[in-house]
Amino acid sequence: MSASDIPPVRHHLERLAAQGIDVVRVTYPDLIGTERARDVLLDHLPSACEHGLAFCRAVYHTSPQGDVVPVPGGLDAGLPDICVRPDLDTLAALPWEPGVASCLGDVTDPATGRPAPESPRDLLRTVVDRCREHGLHPVAGPELEYFLCDAAPGTPQGWRRYSEAAGVVYTAGLRADADNHLLRTLRLLRDLGIGITNGNHEFDGSQFEINLNHSDAMAAADRAFRFKSAVKELARKEGRLATFMAKPFQGAGGSGFHLHLSCVDGAGGNVFADPTAPYGLSTTARHAVAGVLAHAPALAALANPTVNSYKRFGPDTLAPWLIDWGLDNRSAMVRIPPERGSGSRFELRLGDASANPYLLIAGTVAAALLGVLAGEEPAAPLEGYGYDRARSALLPTSLPEALDALEADQGLTGVLGRDFVDAYLSYKRDEVARFQRHVTDWEFTEYAYHL
Repeated sequence: MSASDIPPVRHHLERLAAQGIDVVRVTYPDLIGTERARDVLLDHLPSACEHGLAFCRAVYHTSPQGDVVPVPGGLDAGLPDICVRPDLDTLAALPWEPGVASCLGDVTDPATGRPAPESPRDLLRTVVDRCREHGLHPVAGPELEYFLCDAAPGTPQGWRRYSEAAGVVYTAGLRADADNHLLRTLRLLRDLGIGITNGNHEFDGSQFEINLNHSDAMAAADRAFRFKSAVKELARKEGRLATFMAKPFQGAGGSGFHLHLSCVDGAGGNVFADPTAPYGLSTTARHAVAGVLAHAPALAALANPTVNSYKRFGPDTLAPWLIDWGLDNRSAMVRIPPERGSGSRFELRLGDASANPYLLIAGTVAAALLGVLAGEEPAAPLEGYGYDRARSALLPTSLPEALDALEADQGLTGVLGRDFVDAYLSYKRDEVARFQRHVTDWEFTEYAYHL
């Protein structure tokens, strides 16, 4: 039987054709969460499903500037292929691109038939499966911030902030958004069907936050990945830049990727809820929090994955600086929102918006699972403002420090898999080395005239 005779594929072909769609964009995340893709003409979709689409595996190891980083399995192996097959269950029409639908792709290594070790989506799938072995089904809710920029030809960066308005935190409307960027984006993302719930202008001028609803961890990561890709694409259509960089501007705050996490049992009951337990949190919930705290230094390598990430941290930033937790306390790394019962969860505030959604969620879930298995209680929750170093340990202050912590954390690397961790460490240490060789504008301004 050929692929075109398989009823599910034929059903999708007929449905897409009836919608006037003649191209399917097959996408998948690379190691840093950037969208990689190929446009497939609808008539050729059955062949893509049957045989897959060939991509060079080294795309996982390619830097944002287009350099291929020497990660095992790439250059050293002669730049072999990976195979990407459309996941037709994720098909969605692109509201801003007439005649085009997109779907995610499943990635395998043709030599083994198994998932590629660097595949972020497959890494998360593996971690979620480990949780299910223990009767836990992770539920995640992503919250992401980003800056919108207008073109500024002739300036060093080439971009300037879309709005310099101050004092417009938690607002909507024209006061902070003269071109109605947020409304337009919310409506198009709603029509994409990725579970957008609401949005607002954030703390700094031209900074926005858009939230997604809670769902099982894999769906949440899929939707966060598609959300980031869509926001950047919509900005491009307007000649603008939407950046999820952790801290793109001097004198402005950073952009966070706050992750709400809970777990349900096989019947859908929230296993973090227990009104009779301390803080209204079950033993499982408290142990999960303890696990995230215990593995926080290593988790930072995934949650704060760039050299720039660590410029978002520090006292009085409302970004974490210490390894702590608190009850409805936004100055803590792990915040317990006030809802209980079915709404019981924790919010990890460690991540910044540059994080790969699959890796952030996989690392957080893995750390929480390790905490549940270890069965240890967290220290007492933070009271007051959480930037006192006498109270709690300091998070890593640089990417090299976080990478060293990840490499040393045998528990977390054991859940994530050695092949993935080795590839990630090689890629990111190359990034650090390139940065350390780069002469910055700050250095010239600081030293050139006087030295």
